[in-house]
Amino acid sequence: MLSLNALSWTSTPSAKALGINPRNSHLSRVHRIIRAFCSSSNSTSAGNLDSDDSQELSCRLNNFSGIKLEETVGLDSGKLRLDSWISSRISGVSRARVQSSIRSGLVSVNGRVISKVSHVVREGDMVNCTIEQLQPLRAEAEDIPLDIVYEDDHLLVVNKPAHMVVHPAPGNATGTLVNGILHHCRLSTVSFSNPEVLHEADDASDDEFCALSSDQDYNGGISSGLYEASVRPGIVHRLDKGTSGLLVVAKDDNSHAHLAEQFKKHTIKRVYVSLTCGVPSPTCGRIEIPIGRDLNNRLRMIAAPGLNTRQKARYAASRYQVIEILACGGCALVEWRLETGRTHQIRAHAKYLGVPLLGDEVYGGTKSMALSLLQSRNPSSFRGLFVELVARIERPCLHALSLGFQHPNTGENVHFSQIPPADFTEILGQLRDIRAEKVT
Repeated sequence: MLSLNALSWTSTPSAKALGINPRNSHLSRVHRIIRAFCSSSNSTSAGNLDSDDSQELSCRLNNFSGIKLEETVGLDSGKLRLDSWISSRISGVSRARVQSSIRSGLVSVNGRVISKVSHVVREGDMVNCTIEQLQPLRAEAEDIPLDIVYEDDHLLVVNKPAHMVVHPAPGNATGTLVNGILHHCRLSTVSFSNPEVLHEADDASDDEFCALSSDQDYNGGISSGLYEASVRPGIVHRLDKGTSGLLVVAKDDNSHAHLAEQFKKHTIKRVYVSLTCGVPSPTCGRIEIPIGRDLNNRLRMIAAPGLNTRQKARYAASRYQVIEILACGGCALVEWRLETGRTHQIRAHAKYLGVPLLGDEVYGGTKSMALSLLQSRNPSSFRGLFVELVARIERPCLHALSLGFQHPNTGENVHFSQIPPADFTEILGQLRDIRAEKVT
């Protein structure tokens, strides 16, 4: 288990020397135009489509453009939002895509066009929906400050801040890590042929392997530092929007392929730290519980034994260790080591243990829950402090602390670490001041 020195955060980030100028920004080649595709199943279905329609659906490779749904709301549906009901009837389509179709006038209920996504449907309502055509998504280079921990001709290691999205997505095409890397690498633009996939990627993972493939051959060399063709950096894996910490980015095809293979084989060494609502019991262990999509909320995953095939559950395993018990058990500093990299894996497994991450509103770590736990286990004199502390939490308290892998060019095993940002350490410090108990 990694020694965190009680996580006092006084040490400096380290990187193993590679004998290469760590700030060399020269690009020998940059990853070619690529097409993103989901690592999840490509099988789709829509409501009560017959076999011919289902076959047409599957051959569209999850594009969904032009797919029609004509169905009567069933007895067991209860009262549901229109966008939620349609999403539940067309497996795999994002709710944002459905909402956009509704706002575009492509959905009617009982013959009347509905443009309000929150419209409530009831038993017996006849819904007609056509999924709108996808528009190509382009991202422009933006001068966004990046915290680059290491860089050479083959890869970048970036310390991603919380609240930054990795990939552009429909409705969120600017301010992402990709936009910043395009500017850093002196590249002008990037094209995504399947923005639907990228939308699903937004907020979709702690550190899920991001499978990418070439769409066409690279068609030029370097002249003035800009490529004629549209290109994008080789994003190998992702961090959730609210998660801070280390991320590796490939600069060329060979590096991308080598790193992707390491993620696929789970040989990448990844350590995270989190603050949890309550203390896991036991204080260390291994969770081997499959994770699948929550059918009631597409932004959330669920960890539970025996998930059905409709939820596309995948094997997931995490190891955890409580480093410190904080504020008389109202909170804990927990280290996580991932054996797999499923969507929201740490957040879903933490919820399964009954200790959602502090600040994780999606998975139950709400401000009200945190406040209730802290106040119930500590003297009333801390009540005001807890109210102020909880009010400042704006994201799940999760940080990618360290990242180790085999360098794709030199073959050396390299390791990088980065202390958590101020929002995390300030909360940790205040909880320690109340009471901290190290766990051995």
